[in-house]
Amino acid sequence: MKLLRYGPKGQEKPGLLDEEGRIRDLSDKINDIDGAFLASDRLAQITKLEMDSLPLVEGTTRLGPPVAGVGKIIAVGINYAAHGEEAKIDIPEQPILFSKAVTSLSGPNDPVVLPKDSVKGDWEVELAVIIGRKAQYVEQADALDVIAGYSIINDVSEREFQLERCGQWVKGKSFDTFAPLGPWLVTPDEVPNPRNLKLWLDVNNTHRQDANTSDMIFGVRHLVSDISRYMTLLPGDVIATGTPPGVGLGHEPPIFLKPGDVMRLGVEGLGEQRQEVKAWEDR
Repeated sequence: MKLLRYGPKGQEKPGLLDEEGRIRDLSDKINDIDGAFLASDRLAQITKLEMDSLPLVEGTTRLGPPVAGVGKIIAVGINYAAHGEEAKIDIPEQPILFSKAVTSLSGPNDPVVLPKDSVKGDWEVELAVIIGRKAQYVEQADALDVIAGYSIINDVSEREFQLERCGQWVKGKSFDTFAPLGPWLVTPDEVPNPRNLKLWLDVNNTHRQDANTSDMIFGVRHLVSDISRYMTLLPGDVIATGTPPGVGLGHEPPIFLKPGDVMRLGVEGLGEQRQEVKAWEDR
């Protein structure tokens, strides 16, 4: 099942994508697609509904992040060996974790706005994991059981903020619009092997990233288990599992985002995103 949220920013309604790629409204069935919904038995009930009985949403509509009320976004750094090579960082023995502010969340096709004084905006296509059950000290063997679904996240970064200013990576990762999420939350029954998904990203129709999640250093099971040892994961929390090589910083010379650029990115079975880059003044 592909769950989604559609409508103007701050007024999104819950919905799902039917087998013909059309949006069906769920607002008469549930309040929203949030942690409370994901942790309840309502999800199982939704799967039993007759799709044709749900109202059809006509026309083109904006998509928001597919989950509301996200408590935290935990991201993983250097989780593809080739990305570590291009970043000149040794392959980690344990997952490198950092956070992105929840205010960085945006819809999958919303503009990406570069902050004031931005000089090194960058892109990172990633597989996102959305938690569906409270998780603490989860064993790897049980890790997939706490996952509500999968999505796409673009871990947009400002490298000068991230690497050249004192402090942690969070400063370069958390500006508004720096975490486009979606288009859908795809339930695990449609993603039998999250360790074998193609992912890619283009900038201005030029291919920049092309890889497979099989290249991850730490797989989804390992990441969920490891993170749950340092913090409690709650329904609706998002894990960004790391990006493959091909980021702007890794090019010789580096290539960075500028207003007017267009990013397109996708993960196999999880849909696509498209974002136009804008300057702060033109947001």
